[in-house]
Amino acid sequence: MFLEDTMDQILKNREEKGRLRKLSLYDYLVDFSSNDYLSLSKNEGLKKAFLKEVKYCGKMGSGGSRLLDGNHSYIERLEVEISRFHNAPAGLIFNSGFDANVSIFACVPQPSDWIIYDELIHASVHDGMKLSRAKNQLSFKHNSINALRECLVKANHDTRNNIFIAVESVYSMDGDRAPLSEIVQLAKSFDKLRTYIIVDEAHATGVIGPNGRGLVSELGIENDIFIRLHTFGKALCSNGSIVLCSRMTRKYLINYSRPFIYSTSLAYPALASIRASYKFLQTNEFSRLQTRLWRKIHYFDKIYGSAEPSKSSIIGVICSNPKQLAALCKSRGILARPIVYPTVPKGKERIRVCIHANNTREQIAQLVNILHNNILQPAKL
Repeated sequence: MFLEDTMDQILKNREEKGRLRKLSLYDYLVDFSSNDYLSLSKNEGLKKAFLKEVKYCGKMGSGGSRLLDGNHSYIERLEVEISRFHNAPAGLIFNSGFDANVSIFACVPQPSDWIIYDELIHASVHDGMKLSRAKNQLSFKHNSINALRECLVKANHDTRNNIFIAVESVYSMDGDRAPLSEIVQLAKSFDKLRTYIIVDEAHATGVIGPNGRGLVSELGIENDIFIRLHTFGKALCSNGSIVLCSRMTRKYLINYSRPFIYSTSLAYPALASIRASYKFLQTNEFSRLQTRLWRKIHYFDKIYGSAEPSKSSIIGVICSNPKQLAALCKSRGILARPIVYPTVPKGKERIRVCIHANNTREQIAQLVNILHNNILQPAKL
C-alpha cells in the first residue's frame, strides 16, 4: 500500500469517528468563536499605530535565528519594555506560545526533577514534557488544591530535586481561572526554594488585570511565579509570545531551547505589531474596551442564567449535541465552535462561546435564545 493510501484510510477512520479536522472560512458570521477578545483585529486606531511602527522599523525580514543574524536592538528593546510592563526581571520572545511551552518543559526541568501539572494543561506543555529529561511527571485534578497537595507530598519525599507546578491562569476550554493565590501559598508551605510555579497567561493577556497585564499581576504575586508565558496572538491581535523569567533562566533558554536556537526570528512587522499592541494596552481606549468586554460578559451571564459569574471571555456550554448546535448557530449567522473528544474529555463536549468587546447586546441575545431553545435536545436545521 502506498503512503497516501495509508493516510487516506487513517483519515477515513478518523472521519467515521467524527474527529476529522478541516480548515474552514466563516468571515461572514457573527464571531462568538475567535480569541480576538478585545476586537482589535478591526480596530482602526491600532492599525494606524502598527503602520506607524512598521515605518519606524524600516526593515522587513529578521535575517536569521537570534543566535545568528536575527538578533537586533529592536527586539531586545521590545523584550525589556514588555518585561517592565509585566514587572518581570527579564523576557525572551518566542515565535509562538507553543514553541515557548515546548522549550520550557523540554529543557528547564533536570533529569531527577518533578513536573506536576493540571490535568487540563495545554497540549504544548504535554509535548514539552515528552521531550523532557525529567520523567517524574504527575497530573492533578483540575484546579484541585487538595489533589495538588497530594502530588507535592509524593514529590517532596526526595528533598534533592526541584518541583515544577504547571498551570494556566485561564483555561482555554472552560474559561475558569486557576486558584493561583492558593497554589502559591501551598507551594510555600513545602519548600519554596525548590518549588517553581509556571503560569501560562495566554488567555488572560489583555483581558484580566490592570492594563491587561494578566491574572498574576492582578493578584500581585509576580515575585512568587518562576515563569510566566504571555502570548500575543489572542487578545493582542498579533503573533508570538514572551517568557517572563529571571535573567539566568533567560540565558539558559537561549542556550538550550531548540525551537529558539533553530528558528528564524520574528520579522520586523510582527515585532512592530507586538509593540503597537503593548502601547495600546496603556491607552484610555484600551481601558474603555476592557470595560466594555466585561460588561458584555456579565450581560451574557445575566440573560443566559449562568450558575456563577464568568471568570473570562471564554464560556463552555456543556451539551450533548455540540456539532448539531454549532450547525444551527451557523444557519442563523453565528459562529460558535463545537469542542468534542479528544480535545475535551468524553462527557464534557460543549459549545465554546467567546465573548468579544464588539459583540452587541442583540447578537448576544440571539445566541442565548438559540442555546436556551436547543441545548437539551438535538438541534434541527
